[in-house]
Amino acid sequence: MAQKRDYYEVLGVAKGASADEIKAAYRKLAIKWHPDKWVDGTDAEKKTAEEKFKEASEAYSVLSDPDKKAKYDQFGFAGVDGQAGPDFSGGFGNLDDILRDLFGGGFGGFSGFGGFGGFGGGSRSSQQRVYRGRDIRTRVRLTFEEIARGVEKEVTIERNEPCPDCGGRGTRNASDIKTCPRCNGTGQIQQTVNSLFGRTIAYTTCPQCGGEGKIVTNPCHSCNGTGLVRRKKTVKVKIPAGVEDGMQLTVRGEGHAAPHGGVNGDLLVVIEEVQHDNLKRDGNNLFYSTVISVTDAMLGTDISVPCLDGNYKVHLEAGTQSGTVIKLRGKGLPSVSGYGSGTGDLYVKILVWIPRKLSRDEREAIEKMKDSRSFTPDLNRDDRALFDKEKNIF
Repeated sequence: MAQKRDYYEVLGVAKGASADEIKAAYRKLAIKWHPDKWVDGTDAEKKTAEEKFKEASEAYSVLSDPDKKAKYDQFGFAGVDGQAGPDFSGGFGNLDDILRDLFGGGFGGFSGFGGFGGFGGGSRSSQQRVYRGRDIRTRVRLTFEEIARGVEKEVTIERNEPCPDCGGRGTRNASDIKTCPRCNGTGQIQQTVNSLFGRTIAYTTCPQCGGEGKIVTNPCHSCNGTGLVRRKKTVKVKIPAGVEDGMQLTVRGEGHAAPHGGVNGDLLVVIEEVQHDNLKRDGNNLFYSTVISVTDAMLGTDISVPCLDGNYKVHLEAGTQSGTVIKLRGKGLPSVSGYGSGTGDLYVKILVWIPRKLSRDEREAIEKMKDSRSFTPDLNRDDRALFDKEKNIF
């Protein structure tokens, strides 16, 4: 399965783009790729148009919704899983209606798409290549206590940044940036190919300028003409409460810088949990096991349970059975940013320790009590339910 492209990259806008800019970018793509426009195209062209239209519609459905956009900016695709997707099903809807509904009136008369060449294909020489920097992936280790309350962490990364000596241009003098003589600034070379189907025109990336349309005649010595230099950078990352091991947070625009003033990549922060000394985690719930003596089980006692906000005192009634589970409601971990089932619970399992060796006096005392009615198993309803539950383990 092909990897999804970043929604901002799909629409060709920066992460800080306004709602109007997002809308305008989608309008341009919707006009260009709507399947109605490609009814006379080849099967391959029709398929490409359909995929491009669906991709643009999915990106717009997320970035045009403030709530979905906020989740996507924070958590990437994981934040909008199952929520993204175009609102146009089946036959994609009539393009006139789509644009009229989304962008208001004044868009009538799309028959044949006449007069909208600038929105449609356009000439290859008029297309501007937008560069995007590479993403950076790093890990952050968190304790359960940090996960419970949320935390701000500082991460130090190495990334490409615009060269300070040339301002990212690749040369100190703007006059040293020339139009590529081979492609005349288009970034592409046109070739005529003869085949069994006749003469066709193919476009390839210009080998002299690498598709940029410009060449640098006097490159900057600091960056060797790339416009980028390697620098260390410390980034503050706000991590919400309730994150889980392996979860990935996206910090927009904090990845590698792109050449020629393009769009920065993102910083991808992967969460790694530090194992707790006493507690185990399953989702939002926490689990703790403790061992008490047989005398404490018979007579009752107080125990101290380690919680994420400090120790919690729990009273055990006389006759507590081994395997008893006590639930401390709300003492688990919260759901991420309030999404999910709320705060989990802390489950405490009580295990009773039976001594392996007894002194002569202890054995004699136990021998005298073993025939007592109090020491004869007589399972009540609650005891039997617990006993049956323990039997099911085997």
